[in-house]
Amino acid sequence: MARTDVATALNDLLFTPGLDLHEAADRHFAPDYRQRTDGRWDDRQEFLTHIAHLRTVVADGSIEVHDELSVGDRYADRHTVNVTKTDGSAVRMEVYLFGEFAPDGRFSRIEETTLMLDGTESDRNLGSAR
Repeated sequence: MARTDVATALNDLLFTPGLDLHEAADRHFAPDYRQRTDGRWDDRQEFLTHIAHLRTVVADGSIEVHDELSVGDRYADRHTVNVTKTDGSAVRMEVYLFGEFAPDGRFSRIEETTLMLDGTESDRNLGSAR
């Protein structure tokens, strides 16, 4: 299996509404996947709860990868997520991400920090909202 990357994973998870959430997650995230966003750790199920919530809030969007590096089983990138919410408002977040691949090429761990570029104060927690 080819390795995944953050842009492909986020496009499947958030910006491909016809794709089943669990099918999208299975493409890109190992069964033991865990993620830390702005200091908060989530297991795979908690991560999927977060994505399910985002699917009710996000109408459309895109990912712009600025820097990306993969060495061995390690992955790092800096990307901007541009979101149009269902209420019509826009949010832009820059994300600094470090990850680790499982042997099958899916992510087993991601640790990320988010930086709000555009949006309201209530959008600040979009990266970990439930």
